[in-house]
Amino acid sequence: MSRPNSVRWLNDVQWDDQGLVPVIAQEAATGDVLMFAWMNREALQRTAETGEAIYWSRSRRRLWHKGEESGHVQKVLEIRVDCDSDVVLLKIEQVGGIACHTGRHSCFFQRYLADGSWEAVDPVVKDPKDIYK
Repeated sequence: MSRPNSVRWLNDVQWDDQGLVPVIAQEAATGDVLMFAWMNREALQRTAETGEAIYWSRSRRRLWHKGEESGHVQKVLEIRVDCDSDVVLLKIEQVGGIACHTGRHSCFFQRYLADGSWEAVDPVVKDPKDIYK
């Protein structure tokens, strides 16, 4: 990531009424969608400056550097916006291969079944008890 010398580009993002934008993290090498999160202006600016994903945690009401506890940071290779500039796509390299707090590669590990239930279809790569000490 290059360090932008101006933050005017942030004005092109369509922020919601809470000052947030939805963000999709996609693994650049595989195309796998790993997670969904939110960013505020500061999170997006810091992501661009540092080259690592920094999100806004709505539950904790603070910035959240992905991997700050687990070590599973996301190295940002590209930042894109959709055609309406109201969704951000991060093309990332997932350090450690685990994006989900459940210890799985992706947060999207549950598949809907015809009987109306959900089935976990991706394995736990590492037990969360071993990740979050």
